[in-house]
Amino acid sequence: MSPALGRPSHSATDEVRGALLASREVWEERILALSAEIHRDPELAFAEHRAAARVADTLRAAGFAVRVGAFGLATAVDAAFGDGDITVAICAEYDALPGIGHACGHNIIAAAGVGAAIALAGVADTLGIRVRLLGTPAEEHGGGKVLMFEAGAWEDADFSLMVHAGPGRDLRCADVRTQAVARFDVSFQGLPGHAGAPSPEGVNAANAATVGLVAMGLLRQHLPDGVRANAFIAEGGEATNIIPSSTRVRAEVRADTLEDVETARRRILACFRGGAIATGCSWSWEDNGPTYAEVVQNPVLADSWDRNLAALGRSPQPYAGSPGGSTDMGNVSHDVPSIHPLIAIEGCSSAPHTPEFTGDAIGPAAEAAAVDGALALALTAADAVAHLRAGGALVEGDAAEGERYHGR
Repeated sequence: MSPALGRPSHSATDEVRGALLASREVWEERILALSAEIHRDPELAFAEHRAAARVADTLRAAGFAVRVGAFGLATAVDAAFGDGDITVAICAEYDALPGIGHACGHNIIAAAGVGAAIALAGVADTLGIRVRLLGTPAEEHGGGKVLMFEAGAWEDADFSLMVHAGPGRDLRCADVRTQAVARFDVSFQGLPGHAGAPSPEGVNAANAATVGLVAMGLLRQHLPDGVRANAFIAEGGEATNIIPSSTRVRAEVRADTLEDVETARRRILACFRGGAIATGCSWSWEDNGPTYAEVVQNPVLADSWDRNLAALGRSPQPYAGSPGGSTDMGNVSHDVPSIHPLIAIEGCSSAPHTPEFTGDAIGPAAEAAAVDGALALALTAADAVAHLRAGGALVEGDAAEGERYHGR
């Protein structure tokens, strides 16, 4: 790591920091109302129409130029304020989970992102920045950020920030790691026949899926530590007296890096190819949504986040555990200097993606996480701008050669 990538060489001035902290009076009530509205009205991936409209309305009221239906996605939001030469991109998520609502706290993510954007808008002229709030749909499944990135959403971004709420305690940003994940469908095609009589002409596609799943189960013993694989039969027949002529298996594999994901996927696909060979079926596979990369936490932004979180009275702790969860923010972080820290809902002990966490994602502790998250994001962004203005770099070669970030 070069000296430019160590501790930020400069921080925002006391005047800017004071203005950002004081701005809380302007936006706190608005973002807490936004969080509550999104929480009690959950919408699933790519269908978050009301959440996107609420985010857009809140930002319009704060003077942002807002576009809903941006980058080819009906529920994506692109909101901008200011015309400076440094662009700060802040992400807001707002999709829920089937059956259990906001069990991942995306209402808090949206509120914190919007609050940070409004806070930064108040100092945009002073800092010479352009503030962009990107409302990113379908994080849970569908890869909204991947699709938006491919459509140019981060094309002018100098760096990008977001914050995710979680249980337990605040963690050092650099220690927050996620896994890469690939989701894919495997299809088998056989021939129908009468299941209640001899059927030598039948080719049972359900048997192919069964053989493939058994082989995948046996493979788990030989996968590296940290690799997780799961699958289920999404389509497997229509009646007990008909030999299934087509089946579809939905699978996913997670690992610490994209390379490990692809290696494991090749081995899993070999299991399903074996099922096809054993039964005489034809088979094919295709991605079921974009592949998510692991998050690369930018060291300058991560260090600044930790210091700002501590200045707000929180205490980010070291963490040496295994990576957990996956996010499409990982894909952004491989090309744009980014952070995806966790902020604790204090007193929460439930696990995300459970009904209990849905309850913990609303209330006083969740509100405190949203407000502190917004302030820490805004302060971190201001520090990063000061660092860049002083000639510092966020990535190797950035200051000298203007190289594009690859995060590896």
